Amino acid sequence: MDGEPVLSCMMLTIECDGKSIMTIEGLQNPETGHLDPLQQSFIDHGAFQCGFCTPGIIMASKALIDKKSNVEIKDIKEALPDITAVALPIYQVVDAVVDATKKVMRANDDK
Repeated sequence: MDGEPVLSCMMLTIECDGKSIMTIEGLQNPETGHLDPLQQSFIDHGAFQCGFCTPGIIMASKALIDKKSNVEIKDIKEALPDITAVALPIYQVVDAVVDATKKVMRANDDK
């Protein structure tokens, strides 16, 4: 919400009034249909689990990448502190976020 990750299950609709809302579906490029580099990295690295955990982790990771152009492993672990509590392959998630960060940085350099 407004570029910050929130727990959607804890938000009241009225709290969203007038706010910018981005969901996992909104990451895909509307013109080309291509997935966001982060989404593609999660696929490439097998960094996914259930339909509840994965979108939340991707959205939290996207907020991190959008705020910090050079994401390091410690940044990922700080941004996703509960990731080790779920049945998710932490190393694949870290690799996917690092890979996506590199792709975004290369794309920005090409502009």
